[in-house]
Amino acid sequence: MTTSAASPEIARALTLGECTINVHDAGQGEPILLIHGSGPGVTAWANWRGVIPVLSQRARVVAPDMLGFGYTSCPPGMPLNVDAWVKQLTDLLDALDLPKVSVVGNSFGGAIALALAHRHPERVKRLVLMGAVGVSFPISEGLEKVWGYQPSLEAMRELIGVFAFDHRIITDDLVKMRYEASTRADVQQRFAALFPPPRQRGVEMLALPEAALRGITQQTLIIHGRDDRVIPLEVSERLLRLIPHADLHVFGECGHWVQIEKAEAFTRLISEFLLEEKK
Repeated sequence: MTTSAASPEIARALTLGECTINVHDAGQGEPILLIHGSGPGVTAWANWRGVIPVLSQRARVVAPDMLGFGYTSCPPGMPLNVDAWVKQLTDLLDALDLPKVSVVGNSFGGAIALALAHRHPERVKRLVLMGAVGVSFPISEGLEKVWGYQPSLEAMRELIGVFAFDHRIITDDLVKMRYEASTRADVQQRFAALFPPPRQRGVEMLALPEAALRGITQQTLIIHGRDDRVIPLEVSERLLRLIPHADLHVFGECGHWVQIEKAEAFTRLISEFLLEEKK
C-alpha cells in the first residue's frame, strides 16, 4: 500500500474514466472490499483505520474513497447516486483484476454493498453490513444531523456524540481532527450536495425494494450497535428478516461507530466470518 508522508488518508490514485479514485490496497490473499459511511469529512482511512492494518495481515483489503468523498475526485456536476457508486466499484474491481470479492459496508456503504450484490451477484462472495441503510425508514434525528452538518467545532463535537455511545472517546484532538477534515478544500461543498433537504429522499435513494433484498443470495453478517442513534437497530432487524442467509450480531453499549467503539471484537468477528473455512 502506497501512502503519503503528509497524510495516511492518501493512498494510490487510480484513474477510472473521468474520475481519480483514492484507494487503499493492502495485504495479500482473499480480497475484501471495504465501503465507508457518509459522515462529514469521511475517508476510507478515517472509517477503517483500525481495521485495515489488522485485516490486511490475512487478506487483501481494498478501501476506496467513494465518489463525492475524501480524496477521490470527479467532474463538477457529475450525478452522484447509487448507479454512479455501484459503477465506481465494478470499474475499480475490473481495474484491480478482482472478479469476485467479499464486501463490508458501513451505513451508507452498507446500502451500496447491497446494491452491488443485487445488481452484480457474481461479483460478491460474502456480505457484512454494519449499521447499514438498505431499507426505507423515517429518517432519524441523528441521520438528519449527520447529513445536515454545518462546519463548526461545536457541531462536530455534537455529531461525534451522536455517533458514539461512549462519550469518553470525544477528545479535543478528535473533534479538531474531524472538524479540519470536514473543512478541507471543497469537502463541505461536495458533502452538502450529496443529501440535500428534504433528506428523507436520501434514505429512499439508498433503499432496496423488499423483493430485491429477498433475492440476495450471499451469506450475510449484519452488525449493529444497540444504541445507534443514526441508523436505528430496527433497520438491521428488518434486513435480517428479509435477507435469506443472514445472521445478526448486536453490540450492547455501542453506537453507530461499531468499528471504533468495539474495534477488536468487530475485526475478529468479520475475520472469522469472511476468512475462516466453514464446516
